[in-house]
Amino acid sequence: MAPLKHFLSNPAWLQQHEFPFTSLDEVPQSVFDDINARLDQKISAEPLVSVMVIAYNEEINVLRCVSTLSKLKTTIPFEIVAVNNQSTDRTQETMDRLHIRNFFQPIQGCGPARQMGQEMAAGKYMLLADADCFYPTNWLDEMMKVLQRTGVVCVYGRYSFIANSQMPRWQLTLHETMKDVIAEFRHYKRPYLNAYGISMGYVREAGLKAGYMMHNRTWGEDGRLCFDMMPYGQVRQMKVSSARVWTGTRTLAKDGTLWQAFRNRARKEFNRAFSYLTPLAPHDTKTSAD
Repeated sequence: MAPLKHFLSNPAWLQQHEFPFTSLDEVPQSVFDDINARLDQKISAEPLVSVMVIAYNEEINVLRCVSTLSKLKTTIPFEIVAVNNQSTDRTQETMDRLHIRNFFQPIQGCGPARQMGQEMAAGKYMLLADADCFYPTNWLDEMMKVLQRTGVVCVYGRYSFIANSQMPRWQLTLHETMKDVIAEFRHYKRPYLNAYGISMGYVREAGLKAGYMMHNRTWGEDGRLCFDMMPYGQVRQMKVSSARVWTGTRTLAKDGTLWQAFRNRARKEFNRAFSYLTPLAPHDTKTSAD
């Protein structure tokens, strides 16, 4: 369930990464220096885990994201692999100024970007991170505790929304609690529906075998990869509340108010609830509508 201790407020640790900048020109060099100093201490030349960050027009958000990743507390050797998905802003410049490996994918879409990322990665395991998200210090370790279990090929975590004046934290907590309940129901027969690139991990060899779709699609490339990896092993959840990823409310705001977002999602889940009781038959996920 959503963490009750954050029923009324966002976690305090977010504040150190919520830089008040709107463009790269506003970012002082000292911010890059601080982040890079932490990265230099933690990034491994022989990683077990590759944390992949893809970005499209996220010149400031990717800075915030990598800042949180630079504070991961772990003894597991890891690297950060960033992919610029044909951004038209200064995302590439931000990546170049950070001490991380980065690549440019000219084919538009999350699938092509993540496919390049996993091909270029050096780790045995992949963890997916979104450029507009904030990752707690224990995220990598908690994800790996599940992913390294015998027979597991894919793991997904949960996430919460950062409150603002339009969407208070207590309302978001209620929304997240219902979302988590639905996730439990879906996990029984269709766990891939809960696998989002915001917090997802998998065995890289299986990911390369399955492959991402190589055309632009607005959603679903992460879940489709998970579905295609299911013949290779089990899909498990990481439920540790303190390791939840935090993100902004812009996806909810597209529906208007939080109530409208909740109503639209509730209607969608109700209409397909009975389908969750049976597994989906194997099919060509790269071209199908489902």
